[in-house]
Amino acid sequence: MASHPLLRAFKANKASFGAWLTLPGTFPARTLAQASPHLDWVVVDCEHGLIPLVPGAAESVTAIQDARQGGGPSAIVRIPATGVTASTSWQIKHALDAGARGVLVPMVSTGEKAKEVVADSRFPPVGRRGFGSPFTHGIWGVTVPEYLKSANDNVLVMVQIETKEAVENVREIAAVDGIDAVFIGPYDLSISLGYPPPSPDPHPEVEKVIQKICQEAHAVGKKCAIFCISGAQGAERAKQGFDMINVTTDTGSMAEGIAKHLSNALGQ
Repeated sequence: MASHPLLRAFKANKASFGAWLTLPGTFPARTLAQASPHLDWVVVDCEHGLIPLVPGAAESVTAIQDARQGGGPSAIVRIPATGVTASTSWQIKHALDAGARGVLVPMVSTGEKAKEVVADSRFPPVGRRGFGSPFTHGIWGVTVPEYLKSANDNVLVMVQIETKEAVENVREIAAVDGIDAVFIGPYDLSISLGYPPPSPDPHPEVEKVIQKICQEAHAVGKKCAIFCISGAQGAERAKQGFDMINVTTDTGSMAEGIAKHLSNALGQ
């Protein structure tokens, strides 16, 4: 099975930059994926975005993968369910059946939940993921036997660290076999720790926690990802050693671009 940009970056120990997709439909997904050859990955946001898990995720993933003649950015699907007791199993199934190169699960706060996420993301004998979609292998551009043989090694499994409990358990979570990366959501993390959300940078006390999370992940040989809202923020996070860095969102870039051009036109 062909590799994909985010997986290659992880294996090469290189910082990987991506963007957030919140708008539904193939055209926003394709436009974002074609925006830059330096874009390694796109998160298809089915949690806070407007993209439905079924069939919206599959439509977005396909558009992203086809954006560069089959060599597009890695499409990562963030599922909607949150919390320790939320049923993420069926949502992971739909995300991976949609052809996602990886799954991002929000609000994972315990090692036990992380183990459940891994089990649902891997085919037997290492997991319990079921097979049956007639579309998944085609979105990857391989045969059914090729997909079944290599999916466990090519699909990335990532969980979000966003709560006080998750911070306390971060090393246990990151150390779970099959977890490829922990993803820091600085907004929910700040709120859960009793601080205001970043504007644009996190509170200094939250920043200490962010650095601790990154160190804990690296200590057990796992990658650490973080959400940023600009290239400038992203560059700083890369210098700090973060492995996977979001630099913008579709709606954010749209609004900023329009405002900038109108300001220029008005001479402001």
